[in-house]
Amino acid sequence: MIASQCGPAVLAKSGSKNCTRCSMPGLARCRSSSSLRRSALSGCSLRADVRVSRAQIDTTCRALKPLVGYEAPDFVAQAVFDQEFQTVTLSQFRGQYVILMFYPLDFTFVCPTELVKFSDRASEFRDINCQVMGISVDSQFSHLHGPSKTGARVYGVLTDDGVALRGLFIIDKEGIIQHSTINNLAFGRSVEEAKRTLQAIQYVQENPDEVCPAGWQPGSNTMKPTPKDSKEYFAAL
Repeated sequence: MIASQCGPAVLAKSGSKNCTRCSMPGLARCRSSSSLRRSALSGCSLRADVRVSRAQIDTTCRALKPLVGYEAPDFVAQAVFDQEFQTVTLSQFRGQYVILMFYPLDFTFVCPTELVKFSDRASEFRDINCQVMGISVDSQFSHLHGPSKTGARVYGVLTDDGVALRGLFIIDKEGIIQHSTINNLAFGRSVEEAKRTLQAIQYVQENPDEVCPAGWQPGSNTMKPTPKDSKEYFAAL
């Protein structure tokens, strides 16, 4: 068995003419588990020439699994709090919700607008037991927080050019990633939507027999996730 270059490793029998997912001619084959991991993440454009083992395919599948629902990878970072450098770890915030906000570089164009928006409303997040951390690949001398490229790579937002995409991850009090979004470089994120999503996460964790429908806002109706009980919600629409 060999792995195609497309998305999560696609298995196909040797001799197949096209990738079973993207129809690219041939099947991508990589020289090692590490190169397989890199190439599988880069889409269908790269191809190599060596068969890979089942173990290598399994490694690739594990590397490509979604982060949501799993424990957030910990990191150590040099950060700036109250104008002073401090060493922080993600795990030190256990017991609080955390928003990790990756952004490309300081002092560019979209980035300052996001940082100002989140900074202006930081107290609103603290009031609901949430720490917001802005992360880029700059040094600690130029921006608010930063675990360099390692954190961006582990969270799957580091580009081939060495900058971070606009990834946003919401991590709960137990250290589990409950939400993630990744924007490309040219457009920013909504503070309002980040806060609304955080509040929905908090609500369903406090009320595990309920779920939040699309566009839910604090104080609006939720629903019970059973065919019978959900009728009450839909009847009120």
